[in-house]
Amino acid sequence: MRARRLRGSRNHLAGVAAEHSVASDYERRGYRLARRRWRGTGGEIDLIARSGDEVIFVEVKHSRDFARAAESLCGRQMARLHAAAAEYLADEPAGQLTSMRFDVALVDGTGQLEIIENAFGHG
Repeated sequence: MRARRLRGSRNHLAGVAAEHSVASDYERRGYRLARRRWRGTGGEIDLIARSGDEVIFVEVKHSRDFARAAESLCGRQMARLHAAAAEYLADEPAGQLTSMRFDVALVDGTGQLEIIENAFGHG
């Protein structure tokens, strides 16, 4: 039981570090970070960034390699991200008509990043 808890804690910390690295990358590229780990009734969004009037919802996936990280994003999770994004957009001036996209940020075991912009469409 202790080993499982330690592994879970290690995975959590690695995920937090991956999110921080991705957030720094977006900021370095000129995006403004609006929220981290935003939680609505539809689910959680890891990062929400802005570029002008566009809202970018970023799902961060961390694994040993990019392929494993990418494989961990399933259809059910994308549906939850769509629901959470719709809830977030409800407070935007243009509501659901706000310019937006979904990015997926893959982080491998060495900390390297691969950002896939507009990785999947609107739900």
